[in-house]
Amino acid sequence: MLPINHSGHDVVLVLYVWLLLNHWSLWELIRLARRKPARKRKQKPQRSGEPGSFPGLTQKPICQECEKEEQQRKGGVEAPPMIASGRGRPAEVDTSRQFCPDEGCRYYGWLGRGNIVANGHPSGGLWRQFYCRVCGRYFLETHGTVFFGRREAVPMLLLVLAALVEGMGIRAAGRVFGLDADTVESWLVGAAQQLTVFAAHMMVDLELEQVQLDEIFASLAHLLASGVEFGEVSGSSSWLWTAMDPVSKLLLVMVVGDRSLAVAQVVVHQVKRRLAAHCLPLFLTDGLAHYKTALLIHFGQWMPPCGTSVKPRWFPVPGLVYAQVIKTVRRGRLVRVKQRLVFGCLEEVRARLGRWGWKINTAFVERLNLSIRQHLPALGRRVMTRAQSPVGLSHQAMLFLIYYNFCLAHASLRLPLDTPQATRGSGSPRRWQERTPAMAAGLTDHVWSLREVLLYRVPPSRQAQPVA
Repeated sequence: MLPINHSGHDVVLVLYVWLLLNHWSLWELIRLARRKPARKRKQKPQRSGEPGSFPGLTQKPICQECEKEEQQRKGGVEAPPMIASGRGRPAEVDTSRQFCPDEGCRYYGWLGRGNIVANGHPSGGLWRQFYCRVCGRYFLETHGTVFFGRREAVPMLLLVLAALVEGMGIRAAGRVFGLDADTVESWLVGAAQQLTVFAAHMMVDLELEQVQLDEIFASLAHLLASGVEFGEVSGSSSWLWTAMDPVSKLLLVMVVGDRSLAVAQVVVHQVKRRLAAHCLPLFLTDGLAHYKTALLIHFGQWMPPCGTSVKPRWFPVPGLVYAQVIKTVRRGRLVRVKQRLVFGCLEEVRARLGRWGWKINTAFVERLNLSIRQHLPALGRRVMTRAQSPVGLSHQAMLFLIYYNFCLAHASLRLPLDTPQATRGSGSPRRWQERTPAMAAGLTDHVWSLREVLLYRVPPSRQAQPVA
C-alpha cells in the first residue's frame, strides 16, 4: 500500500486561513449588505401635566338625584308669629331645640317660636315632658328618636350601639349583651335612619378647600335588590364610596354601591349638598373615569365655544379644579404613580396644596379607609362578619359617619391650651384641647356623646329654615 502525502492538503489549508484573515472585513461588509435594515421604534410622546382643551358636551348629563330633588322642592312656608309670655318667672329650661310634633298644629316643626314650655318629668321618669301652648299637645323629649318607648332599654341600647360602631359585629354584640341578633339589628336600623336625617340637617353650608374621594372594596354575604342609592350591585361584592376633607378630616358622605356612573353621581350629588352655595373646592380622586362625568353634571354650565357661533356646549364652571392620582399595581405591588390634571390650572393646584406643603395625592382618604375598616366589621380583612346586603352595610356606615365626625376626637386636630387645666385626682394637667372633625369644620363647639347625638330632634325638612 502506497503512503499518503499530506503536504498538498496542508498547503491548501494554510492558503484558506490566510485568505480568511486578510479578507475578513470584506465578508463582514457583504453580510451586512444582505441584512435587512432594522425598523426604528417610534417613541411615544410623553404627556404633560397640563390638560388638553376640553371640547365641551353637546348635551347636559342627567342626574336622577337632582331631578328627584327638583320635583320635591316646594315653596317657602311663612313662619308663624312669635309667642311671648310675661307671666311668672323666666323659664330655666332651654326649649329652643324643641318643636311641636302635631302635624295639625300651626307651629308644627318650628323652632324657637315661644310655643314650647317645659312640664317636668311625668311620674318621676327619666325624660322631660314639654307642652305646646297653641294646640295643647304634651310630648316627651325623646319623641321621634330611637329612645322613644324604650325607657328601660336606653342604657343597654347605648352600649350596644357603641359596641357596633367600635368594630363589634351584630351577632357578637347579641352574645355579649345577652340579646337576640334581630333586636340588635332593629336598634341599628332605627339609629341609622335617625342619623341620616341628622347628617342632612347638621352637615350643610360647609366651606372646604379640598375634597378627596375614594372607594373601598367590600365583600357581602348575599345581595338584595336595591335602588339607585346603593347602585345595581352584581356578583358577590360591593364598594363603599367615601369623600372627606383632608384639612378638617371631616367625613362628608358614605355611599354603598358598585363602581358605576349612577353611584358616582349620587356621591358627588351628596357632596355638593354639603357644600356652601359659592364653595368650589379642589377635587382629588383616583383614576376612575366616572368621577369626571359626575363632576361635570353638578359643576357645569352652558357656554358658547370660543371664536365660533355654533350652539352652546356644556363646560365645567370657571374655578373647577380636578386632579387624579393614577396608580399602577402589578402582582400586588405598586410600581408607578402618576398625577394627571383634568380640569383647571396646574399653578392653581400647586397654590392650593402649597399652603399645607402637600402635593397631588389621595393619601388622606386612603388613611381614612384604615379607620373605617377597624370600626366597620363588615369591611375587615379575612373576617366572618360580612354584611348581608348593601342596605345593611349602609346602616353601619351611617352610624360610623356621625360617630367619627361628632364623637371621636382626632389627634391631629387638637390645639394647645394657653394654660394647663387641672384634672381630677393626682393626674397630670390637661395641655391639649381635644377636637373632632365637626369642631374643626365649624359645625359645633364641643365633643358630642353618642347619647347626645341620638337625643337630638331634627325638625321636618320644610320647617328646617332660618327663623324669620
